[in-house]
Amino acid sequence: MSKYDVAVIGSGPGGYVAAIRCAQLGMKTAIIEKYSTLGGTCLNVGCIPSKALLDSSHHYQDAVKHFEEHGIEIPGEVKVNLEKMMERKSSVVSQTCDGVKFLMDKNKIDVFEGVGSFKDKTHINIENNDGETETIEAAKTIIATGSKPANLPFIELDKERIITSTEALKLKEIPKHMIVIGGGVIGLELGQVYRRLGAEVTVVEFLDRIIPTMDSALSKELQKVLKKQGVKFHTSTKVKSVERKGDEIIIKADDKKDKEVEFKGDYCLVSVGRKPFTDGLNADAAGVKVTDKGMIEVNDHLQTNVDNIYAIGDVVRGAMLAHKAEEEGTFVAETIAGQKPHIDYNLIPGVVYTWPEVAAVGKTEEELKEEGIKYKEGKFPMRALGRSRASGDTDGFVKILADEKTDEVLGVHMIGARTADLIAEAVTAMEYRASAEDIARMSHAHPTYAEAVKEAALAATDNRALHV
Repeated sequence: MSKYDVAVIGSGPGGYVAAIRCAQLGMKTAIIEKYSTLGGTCLNVGCIPSKALLDSSHHYQDAVKHFEEHGIEIPGEVKVNLEKMMERKSSVVSQTCDGVKFLMDKNKIDVFEGVGSFKDKTHINIENNDGETETIEAAKTIIATGSKPANLPFIELDKERIITSTEALKLKEIPKHMIVIGGGVIGLELGQVYRRLGAEVTVVEFLDRIIPTMDSALSKELQKVLKKQGVKFHTSTKVKSVERKGDEIIIKADDKKDKEVEFKGDYCLVSVGRKPFTDGLNADAAGVKVTDKGMIEVNDHLQTNVDNIYAIGDVVRGAMLAHKAEEEGTFVAETIAGQKPHIDYNLIPGVVYTWPEVAAVGKTEEELKEEGIKYKEGKFPMRALGRSRASGDTDGFVKILADEKTDEVLGVHMIGARTADLIAEAVTAMEYRASAEDIARMSHAHPTYAEAVKEAALAATDNRALHV
C-alpha cells in the first residue's frame, strides 16, 4: 500500500494548487480525481470554457455591430460557425487541463483516477472506472470535491433543452429564445454569449435585482447595459413550473404583483447557484461532519472536526470562487507544514465576465449601512476617460467607498471595460490598508481605463475628481 504525507481528493483549482504547494514544501503528495481530466469544474465546464465562448461571441458582436464605425467594412454576411467556436473552446480547455497534468508531473505528485472515499481517517479507497479498488494511506487529507449546479425541486433537467451551465457550454445550435432562470453570474455570462450570437434571451430572477450579492449600483448599471444589448429581465419573479412540450419550454411564474406570467422558449438554462458536492466521499467512515446541505464544517484553520482532515473550496463556507479555493489550498498546505498563513476573506474579489465586466472587492454600500459604518463615496464614470472613448467602451463607472474619518478604502465596485483586471489594484491597495488619498496620489498611465480608479479615489478623498 502506498503511503503519503498528504492526499488531496479533487483536482479543481483548490485541490491541484494545494497538491502543488504541499509538494513544494517537501511532502509526498497524491491527488485523486474521478474524471479522466484534471482541473475540476473551473477548467472543464466552468471559468475557462465560458471565457473562451465569451471571447468568441464578443469578436462576432464587434464584427457585426462595431466594425463599421471603425472604418472596417466586411463585404458579404458575417456568419457564426458554432461548431468551430465550440472546437476552439474545447482546445482551450484541453490545453489548460494538459497544463495541470504537466504541473503534477513536474512536482512529482502521484495522480490517481477514480472516486476517492474514506475507509477510515487515514485510509482512502480509490475506485476506478472498471470497478477495481486500490487503497492508499495518508497522514493528512484535504477534501476539495467542489460543487455541482443546484436545481429547484420541481424542475426536471433533461439536459437537452432544460439545461445547466454544463450543457450550455456545448450546445449544437444557437437557441431561438433562451430563458435563463437566475440572474447571478453564471446565468448572465452564458445569457450574454447566446444573446450576442443572435438568440433572444429572457432572465427570470426571484430577487428584486440581478447579481444580488454585489453592490446594488452595479446591479442597476449592468441591467441597464444588458437591456440596451437586448436582454429582457423579469426580477421579483418566482418560477413555479418548467415544462417541456416537444421542442418548446413553457415556464409559469408569479410576478411581483403575484400575477401569473408565462414564458415560452426553446431552451431553459437553470442557473440558481451551485451546491457542495460530497457524494461518494463516505465522510462518515472518517467521522467527518457534513451538514444536511452537503457542506463540510471547518474551523478557522480549514480543519474539519477530524484533526488530520482539512477541506477547502466550494465544499466549505464562503464564496464559490476558483481563486478563493486556490488561496485556501495554499493556506492548508502551509498550515500542515507548520507555517502561519492568513486569508482575508473580505479581500477576495468577485468578477462577472460579461461585457462590460463587473468587479468588486470589500464591503458593499448596503453592508456598510447595515453595519452602521460612516463612509464617503467617490464615483467616476468611464465615459469621461479618453481611453474609453477611443475604444468605444463608455459604459460603467468606478465607485470607491472610504471610511469617513480615516479615509481607509473599505470597498471598491466597478463596471466597465477590463475591470476584471483593474480590480487587482483595489485588492493591493486594501491589502496594505491604503486610504483613498493614497490611491489618488499614485500616478496612473494615460490614457488607460485605470485612470477611473484614480479619479474615483480623488472624488472620495475630497470630492476633487479632475475630469468630471
